Amino acid sequence: MLKKVVIIGPESTGKSTLCEQLAQHYETTWCPEFAREYLLTNGINYEYDDLLTIAKGQLALEDEYTQALERNSLPMLEDGGHLPLFIDTDMYVMKVWSEFVFNKCHRYILDQIGEREYDLYLLCNIDLPWVEDELREYPDPHTRKKLYQIYKDIMLNQTVPWVEISGDYEQRLAKAITAVDQLL
Repeated sequence: MLKKVVIIGPESTGKSTLCEQLAQHYETTWCPEFAREYLLTNGINYEYDDLLTIAKGQLALEDEYTQALERNSLPMLEDGGHLPLFIDTDMYVMKVWSEFVFNKCHRYILDQIGEREYDLYLLCNIDLPWVEDELREYPDPHTRKKLYQIYKDIMLNQTVPWVEISGDYEQRLAKAITAVDQLL
């Protein structure tokens, strides 16, 4: 059975980097964030309904990666267990984004939060320095802290195991590997 590990948190907290590092460490694959490609292709001036399109695109991408791993008989660990799929972003991220920017969230996104199953969340803290990027919107420390607290509250109020990931890139990777090893 495929284990799914989701990496979440505010923007510029090293989510994509951590996904890539974990996939390399475990010699498996990771599912990128659909929103990045969507916004680079369609422009950064998005509207509320664009978030629904992005959410559906993210889930389709996740399903594509899941099916590809399952078709290829899933990479195996030495003990016979399956390597995980690392996922950069899920519907909690879409919910936070929708509510933070537009003060509302599409029903579809909320329904998918209830329907999708994951095995572990890695919540990236805001303790990395902000990295400027054409798609990032909230560089000020107050807003970053507020967004992080929203994510942490979500983690505290859901049932999937989760681990806070903080420190420099090396420390983050070590903490994430420890958490994933415990899951496996």
